[in-house]
Amino acid sequence: MTRYLIIIISLVLCIACKKENKTKVAPQFLKSGPWKASLALQDGEELPFLFEAFDDQTIKVFNAEEVIDVDQVRVVGDSIFIHFPVFEGYIAATFKDSMTFSGSFIKESVDRKVPFTASYGVQDRFNVISKPITDITGNWEAVFSEDTDDDRYIAKGIFKQNGNIITGTFRTTTGDYRYLEGVLNKNQLQLSTFDGAHAFLFEATVTDSTMSGNFYSGNHWKEPFTAVRNENFKLPSEDSLTFLKKGYDSLAFSFPNEKGDLISLSDDQFKNKVCVVQVMGTWCPNCMDETKYFTEYYKNKPSDVEFVALAFEYAKTPEKAFKAIDKLRSKLEIQYPIILAQYGTSNKKKAQEKLPMLNHVLSYPTTIFIDKKGKVRKIHTGFNGPATGQKYIDYKEEFESFVAMLVAE
Repeated sequence: MTRYLIIIISLVLCIACKKENKTKVAPQFLKSGPWKASLALQDGEELPFLFEAFDDQTIKVFNAEEVIDVDQVRVVGDSIFIHFPVFEGYIAATFKDSMTFSGSFIKESVDRKVPFTASYGVQDRFNVISKPITDITGNWEAVFSEDTDDDRYIAKGIFKQNGNIITGTFRTTTGDYRYLEGVLNKNQLQLSTFDGAHAFLFEATVTDSTMSGNFYSGNHWKEPFTAVRNENFKLPSEDSLTFLKKGYDSLAFSFPNEKGDLISLSDDQFKNKVCVVQVMGTWCPNCMDETKYFTEYYKNKPSDVEFVALAFEYAKTPEKAFKAIDKLRSKLEIQYPIILAQYGTSNKKKAQEKLPMLNHVLSYPTTIFIDKKGKVRKIHTGFNGPATGQKYIDYKEEFESFVAMLVAE
């Protein structure tokens, strides 16, 4: 009996030893080199993106010409946590082995989780399978959700093709879908982007002059789109979409900063100055692109120009909203004030209630130009970022020219 007992104890200790050894060999760092990640969307679709890991436990995420530096990568036992710069979204996952990990992309403020996997050594965003039937380089006139009155909107597709590889973006009346990258296999187009805030996938069947397919945003949104080739297509002017209601010629607000002090345009820092008011959110990639540009401009701005950002946050408490604002300010080294206009939602109708002199808040961001006498001179809806190429260059030239004109008055 004693002999059998010894054998049983030995087996138990052996099993325990194996479990202990298994724990010990769990990855203690993210393997350096190329990785391919995928987010699981509706309809069994996968949204791929590429990143590279480095020995110092930082990563770079790639979307066409965009490179996102991520320096918050933490490995604890067999778990890994990746927090993206500026935005609140993060990845929480578990290693299967040193070459694979899986988990979720999480945005806590909106209670969203998207299943996530990553594999080491894969360097193709999408597989190249067959020769494309056409070249989609150029401009495309697009309509999203065409059959629904509430969700319908127009867009301009701008693409470059090199063999099977496609880069470009869709511009809308309120901004752009940032850096898209993908492939055209025969007549099947696939484009994706992931920046730590938004996860976009576009799939379409194409001919030499048409597109028809679906747009996926994370695992919570899907809508159809169609497009026709049109080199001369232009979107409506961004300066005509948002305007002051009849009877108003100025803007008024009073919102708190992180210290609880109320900030308004009647404060001394804004008096007798050209003011640029930025309606934005820390969760918004187009707002981030605009803020990067404004921050650079601000460093060498004329002394009689001032900026203020009104943050509309979906963080559930003021404390969490100001934490997100501080993260953005610190990462982008923003010198102008950011005040909290709204928290708990980014709903545009509720945002318009905070600025009732506007006909609506159509887009984040929206930029309001105010002259030295306090009069609103122009309202620019949306932002065309660096992914739009020449449009972005034109915007910067127009912005600086218009502000200079207001300064000279």
